[in-house]
Amino acid sequence: MAKQSGLGDNLYVDGYDLSGDVGAVQTLTQSQGQQDQTSLDKSAMERRGLLLDGKIAFNNFFNDEEGYPAGAFTVLKQPPSADRIVTFCHKTTLGNPAACMVAKQSSYSLARAADGSILGTFDAEANGYGLVWGVQLTAGKVTHASAANGTGLYSGVAADSTAGLTAYGHFFAIGSGTPTVKLQESDDDGATDAYADVAGGTFGVVTAPTAARIATAPDLSVERWLRVKSTGTFTGLVFAVTVIRG
Repeated sequence: MAKQSGLGDNLYVDGYDLSGDVGAVQTLTQSQGQQDQTSLDKSAMERRGLLLDGKIAFNNFFNDEEGYPAGAFTVLKQPPSADRIVTFCHKTTLGNPAACMVAKQSSYSLARAADGSILGTFDAEANGYGLVWGVQLTAGKVTHASAANGTGLYSGVAADSTAGLTAYGHFFAIGSGTPTVKLQESDDDGATDAYADVAGGTFGVVTAPTAARIATAPDLSVERWLRVKSTGTFTGLVFAVTVIRG
């Protein structure tokens, strides 16, 4: 992939698309603690990796629109005690990188400059899991008018992966009904090996606006092609899914 700009990126928080209110993303940090384990008989530092961590910070324009879609101020102004799920999508293209994090919102602040502009700042730190980079299993936000199969995405390798997967889903809106969203796998995009459900790879019946993280068994073998599938009786499901192998 060639050098790229950040034009066309998206940012989602808990099933709200805040892309139109976010001016800049200051921090997408994936980190790991380190312990110094250097003994007396060594001539260089020895370190062991410890817990994974992460941080996301971005600024946003003041928008207090209520309802759905809600503005950034409405969504972020009161840090909840519960976890937030934050996803940054580099452009909205199937297979493009996306950073996901289960997070505690540590702060939300507003600043009014002398020139009259007003800007909010959001900070969140990882909780329970570090920040992870995956790939978009939907092209940013997609809409399923009714039950449908998503487009298959090839892993790029000749063999199945053997360390399970994690997926993050944002569910923005539902016209009516009770959709279920799940992941399916195939060795050849369904040509001779029909797509089948990934064990442990379902978000279940979804509501909106919400977001969720799911994970399979850590040693699960996952076939080379993946896709999302929506089932049930519903209309107008708008959602986005990111997947991380291993």
